[in-house]
Amino acid sequence: MQSAASRVVGIAAFLPLMILGGAAAAQNYPVKPIRIVVHFPPGGPTDMVARTIGQKLTEAWGQQVIVENRPGAGGVIGVEAVLRSPPDGYTLLFATGGSMAVAPAIGIKASYNVFTDLAPIGLLVVNPQILVVHPSVPANSVAGLVKLAKSKPGQINYASVGPGSPQHLGTEMLKHMTGIDMVHIPYKGTAPAVTDILAGHVSLMFNSMPTVLPLVKAGRLKGLAVSSAKRSPAAPDIPTVGETVPGFQYVTWYGLFAAATAPKDVIAKVNTEIVRILKEKDIGERFASQGAEPAPGTPEDLAKFMKAEYEQWRKTIAAAKLKLN
Repeated sequence: MQSAASRVVGIAAFLPLMILGGAAAAQNYPVKPIRIVVHFPPGGPTDMVARTIGQKLTEAWGQQVIVENRPGAGGVIGVEAVLRSPPDGYTLLFATGGSMAVAPAIGIKASYNVFTDLAPIGLLVVNPQILVVHPSVPANSVAGLVKLAKSKPGQINYASVGPGSPQHLGTEMLKHMTGIDMVHIPYKGTAPAVTDILAGHVSLMFNSMPTVLPLVKAGRLKGLAVSSAKRSPAAPDIPTVGETVPGFQYVTWYGLFAAATAPKDVIAKVNTEIVRILKEKDIGERFASQGAEPAPGTPEDLAKFMKAEYEQWRKTIAAAKLKLN
């Protein structure tokens, strides 16, 4: 019968082999197809970015990268699909600020904690939002809109892509910071919200550059301001909200994640490749033409950014006294 001492010696001798084996696995990664789970339906800006990144990874590594759409429940279905998979770095999560920062700030109940059960790999892009109004709205600037809203308290309505969405909370932040009163009309997604603002059934909304910038350029909507701290290269003539309302800023964003227990060497390898891709000229131009700004960085950068976003939305919800969960 093997003694306790000999078992300890045997385990100690085996540990370096385990470490070397893990390092070798990371060095050889990937040796099979990779799955990127996107918690949005096919089509739209999220899918465009995910599939572009997936194609570039396929070209770089010679292994197929499959983009799998798992929408529903505010991102919960997609996140749970990743967490149920082996934590080996072959199932990754393409997630948005809505599910990674806004949902926790709201207090949406989930079977996981985004800060402890997921490992950030890297931020991909940030998307400044445009505040757009129907052409019939007699306001051509943020100042004009604020003046109009103050003259008609509770009579102007605004659309969002759903209660608790960044677009909803961003407008509530604008209301709180300017002291205006507008009525929220939530929609089940971007398409119906945009359809109704084009028809004049709602007066205004924040929405992503890829979705509404072409409509602004075509004269079908008026673009009053962008939500980011700086003007967007995709629309340099459109001022920021902050130029009129100091301190106002928000963006939506996409990031790549793995299960928290995925090998750190694998996460580092994926991050290195993602950063390289985001710095390619053609990728930068492709994303910029859609109003999406590449934001390469480290896993630590994404972790800090996500927590800062969470704090911003938590404070916004508290200040506006919103009841969302």
